[in-house]
Amino acid sequence: MFKKILIANRGEIALRIQRACKEMGIKAVMVYSEADREAKYVKLADEAICIGPAPSAQSYLHMPAIISAAEVTDAEAIHPGYGFLSENADFAERVEKSGFAFIGPTAESIRIMGDKVSAKHAMIKAGVPCVPGSDGELPEDPAEIKRIAKQIGYPVIIKAAGGGGGRGMRVVHTEAALINAVAMTKAEAGTAFGNPAVYMEKFLQNPRHIEIQVLADTHRNAVYLGERDCSMQRRHQKVIEEAPAPGINRRALERIGDRCAAACRKIGYRGAGTFEFLYENGEFYFIEMNTRVQVEHPVTEMVTGIDIVRAQIQIAAGEKLPFTQRQILQQSRGHAIECRINAEDAYKFIPSPGRITAWHPPGGPGVRVDSHVYTNYFVPPTYDSMIGKLIVHGDTREQAMARMRTALGEIVVEGINTNIPLHRELMVDARFVEGGTNIHYLEEWLHQRER
Repeated sequence: MFKKILIANRGEIALRIQRACKEMGIKAVMVYSEADREAKYVKLADEAICIGPAPSAQSYLHMPAIISAAEVTDAEAIHPGYGFLSENADFAERVEKSGFAFIGPTAESIRIMGDKVSAKHAMIKAGVPCVPGSDGELPEDPAEIKRIAKQIGYPVIIKAAGGGGGRGMRVVHTEAALINAVAMTKAEAGTAFGNPAVYMEKFLQNPRHIEIQVLADTHRNAVYLGERDCSMQRRHQKVIEEAPAPGINRRALERIGDRCAAACRKIGYRGAGTFEFLYENGEFYFIEMNTRVQVEHPVTEMVTGIDIVRAQIQIAAGEKLPFTQRQILQQSRGHAIECRINAEDAYKFIPSPGRITAWHPPGGPGVRVDSHVYTNYFVPPTYDSMIGKLIVHGDTREQAMARMRTALGEIVVEGINTNIPLHRELMVDARFVEGGTNIHYLEEWLHQRER
């Protein structure tokens, strides 16, 4: 096992990884930008190194600074968390070439799964069902593009091959709008991702967003840790996640989970990962794989009792998975829900950086708060607006929702705006309480609320 790990991230995930390291008896090295000098996890670290000014490009995305920090502190491994460099194949490669272990998949796996086209090809070969679409990157010929769209059937969605985070996507309902939409998406993809390649898929009208969490070691063992329902989202950004997914046939979920684990073995995947699917009319359609720990991993941890970050570290150190698929299914119990707490206006979503003058997290049975903030903490304007996650677990979905309502009633954040009022409303919304809302529900709900 490693003696010292460098954590190349910030915010709640940096603290989450630091806690796992301390529990395992591993020293944690924190890197931080000048904007994060007063962060809780920096104060709690065994060692901390400032790697640059506030802008991400000069700090958390600056590979030479991170690798130098690992060298001067004699760290043995680097954990990238999520976001920033976590799915950057070049970074994974540079980390390992510099003599450190990368706590994540190989650079090759990240490249294959990071490009949506190659990921889809890999999944088709592995027997994972995919959304009907173009066979790879769209050609230049407008007539051929129109032929592909006609064969798929309108509406279609144009997607950037190297996209992510809800960007580089455009829905097309008619042939008249097709060629212009392809050109616009290509231009956007080239600017945002440095890769103008786009592909086309059938646009599913009212799907749910279901994802399968996997773990795979370097000894060809792979398991899935159940599923999460992440359908409550706005502009492709998740707001609430839960596990298990309500109202979906368990046998069907087990079949798709088995296929995901088999795909990991087939492509030689290692570490934690998430297969994301659209689910409509009883069918699962693969859309992408995230080759890192997910923001919403706590709901899976609460249901399965498995520490995913600890497992990532163990796998990177060459250890075998300590549990079988049967054990995971037998020990999974209850229901978990996560609300992302953001420093933003609850309904206009305008970021609200500034100083937190009062912070009182909730407590009680089955309540977990993953957050790096505290009273008098200054939320910088430079980074993502998420300041924490409120997670609850109950024996049933009804109990979990009751506990979430109680927790949301207890939590106090003053000095800045947060989206807590939005969560409070959603937890008593009849359709959400019923379960099984599609990915468009929240945006439609917000639109109705404005009228």
